[in-house]
Amino acid sequence: MSENKNLKSQIPNLKSENWFASWFDTPYYHILYKERNYREAQIFMDNLTHYLNLPEKAKVLDLACGKGRHAIYLNQLGFEVTGADLSENSIAIASKNSNDTLHFQVHDMRLPFDDKFDAIFNLFTSFGYFENDDDNLKTLIAMKESLSEYGFGVIDFMNVNQVIANLIPEELKTVDGIDFHIKRYYIDDHIYKEIDFKDNGNDFHYVEKVRALTLQDFTELMEQAGIYLLEVFGDYKLKKFHKTDSERLILFFK
Repeated sequence: MSENKNLKSQIPNLKSENWFASWFDTPYYHILYKERNYREAQIFMDNLTHYLNLPEKAKVLDLACGKGRHAIYLNQLGFEVTGADLSENSIAIASKNSNDTLHFQVHDMRLPFDDKFDAIFNLFTSFGYFENDDDNLKTLIAMKESLSEYGFGVIDFMNVNQVIANLIPEELKTVDGIDFHIKRYYIDDHIYKEIDFKDNGNDFHYVEKVRALTLQDFTELMEQAGIYLLEVFGDYKLKKFHKTDSERLILFFK
């Protein structure tokens, strides 16, 4: 516990300097992305847990869990699940679903947990948000230190090669009567999404910024973290990864 406190003292206040700390805590984030495919996510969870052959009542961490929809489903599959996220608002909503084997907590992903997990899932491009690249390495180290001796980690990231090649520069998306004006671009090894909209007479502007990490980037980071990359897949059905064509970059490690 003392080591965690020492680490925490070295980590700046996320609320003051990172886009995701404010954007993910707004109701508008959840409005914009409310139409995400729940069934596809459940199929992915089924495939993940089957491939890993997790034991009954395995301890699973959903790292960057948002409002907890994947953690809830994993719990329904029979696992003991912890959902962790930086967003206090998201955790407050997720916690309404808590039970004896499903728990939620506010947590900075750069810090290891006191518990050890049989599996840690970081899903749907919930990595690479930090301003300082060193924090990506800290996150991997924290994941490694939070795994049990026989545990596995999974990072589900975008395939940046495919995303950049098919980037839609501008888009208008209307959800719940709100017109979200979206701009996307790639610069300085980051993929940006600018989001502008009006609601109740007020103007809003948010920027999403994600480090465009390739398979090679992850491989190098994992080597530095002392992590063993076991397998790489390219979609939620766990098909082989292709650098130019795959929709996702899904990494299995321990």
